[in-house]
This record gives sequence, C-alpha cells and structure tokens, in this order.
Amino acid sequence: MQKLKDTFAGFWKYRYLLQNLISRDFKLKYRRSVLGVAWSVLNPLLTCLVMWAVFGALFNQRGQGIEDFPLFLIIGQLMFNFFRESTTMAMESVLKNGPLLRKVYIPKYIFPLEKCCFALVNFFFSLVALFIVALLTWSHISIGTVLLAIYPIVMLFIFSLGIGLILSTLYVFVRDIMHIWEVFCTLLVYGSAIFYDPRQMESWMQYVINLNPIYWYITSVRSCVMWGEGLTPNMVLIPFLCAALSLGLGVWVFKKNQDQFVLYM
Repeated sequence: MQKLKDTFAGFWKYRYLLQNLISRDFKLKYRRSVLGVAWSVLNPLLTCLVMWAVFGALFNQRGQGIEDFPLFLIIGQLMFNFFRESTTMAMESVLKNGPLLRKVYIPKYIFPLEKCCFALVNFFFSLVALFIVALLTWSHISIGTVLLAIYPIVMLFIFSLGIGLILSTLYVFVRDIMHIWEVFCTLLVYGSAIFYDPRQMESWMQYVINLNPIYWYITSVRSCVMWGEGLTPNMVLIPFLCAALSLGLGVWVFKKNQDQFVLYM
C-alpha cells in the first residue's frame, strides 16, 4: 500500500511536466501547418472516404448487411488509429528522450504515458469527424447510450498504455521492434472488424476475431453510439480484463528493465 501511495505521490509531483510535454507535442505536430488542428478532423474524414470507396465501389462491399456503414467504418477507424498512434509513439518515447534522462532525474514512465495522453487528446479532436459523417449520411446516433462509450475508450487508453510500456522497453534494447510492430499493426487492421461485420463470417473466423481485444473495444463503442444497446456484460468484463492485464504486465516489464536503459541509449 505504501508503494502505491509513493507512486501516486511521484506522479502528482510531475503532473506539470506531463502537461508541458503534451502541449509541446501538440504544438510540434501542427507547426507550420496551414490548417493546424483541423487535420485531426480532416485526416480521419479523408481516410474514411478512401476506405468507403475502396471497399464499396471497387470491391462492391458497400457494407452489405451493415446499417449506417459509413458511421460503422469511421468508429472502427478512429478507435484503431488511437491504439496504433499511442503505442507507436510510446515505443520511441524513452529512447528519444535519452539525452534528457542522462542529465536530470525524471521518472521514465512519464514519456510513454505522455504519448498515450497526447494520442487521447488527438482522438477527442477527431471525434468531430464522427459527428460530421453521421450528419452527412443521416446515420443514427443513440443519444441515450452514447455517453457509455466513455468506458471502452478509457479501457482502450489503459490497454494502449500497457502495450506502450512493453514496446518502449523492448525498443531500447532491440530497434527492430519498430518494424515488427508496423507489420503487426497492418495485420491487426484486418482482424479488428473495422470495415466488416464478423457475424457474416464463418464460425471459426468469428472465434479468432473474438480473441482480439481491439475488436471488443471497437464493438463496445459501436454498441453505445450506433446500436443503442449499451454495454453487455462481456463488453464490460473483457475490455477491463484486457486493460488490467496489459497495464499490469507493462508496469512489471518496464520497472524490471528501466535501470538498464541508460546503458543502451
């Protein structure tokens, strides 16, 4: 219990550093950009349009059997992009701040945490694109259950933080992790039910997709935002267990190896 109190006390002590790092990344991302923050909205909108054209017009799979397909598509896209952006940036965060860590004492976990927080800020800006798609396509949004979507989003943040801690640890020792993770994320796109409904697939494929935690986070948000069904017991329990397991494993791996980081920077 005392260690937990010390951890929270240390985190509270460096809260202003965390805020400044998020602010710095936000300014750097949109520096010299004409549209600035508007790209957080335009990027998912344009990507959604491209994916809709490819899977709709080119492959004649315009969301067959899926009501409000454009909204279905952009929810999956936004959730997956948040996961990929947060974990990819967290992976490089410790190594990129090596010169700073060699000069002053800063808790090393601050850097992966800051990248995940920054990705979360971007995600909330990009939600504007979701409402624009809903308006343009006259898609139905379930007002009564939409706020319940906060739960899977928070769980995805915790899950991504845990994965980010693991990746940032591995990346310090093995730089090849970056390339392996890029390939894995490409594979994960097709296993997360972003542009298809797994219920239309064979039973063994449904079973495989159900093993993917990202699928549960995406489906939980769709259930709250699109279908008005709220959160089923599985949508509450599975995202929580995946997030808890990811964070617990991430913290353990990070703390076990963080003292050796300076030797490989």
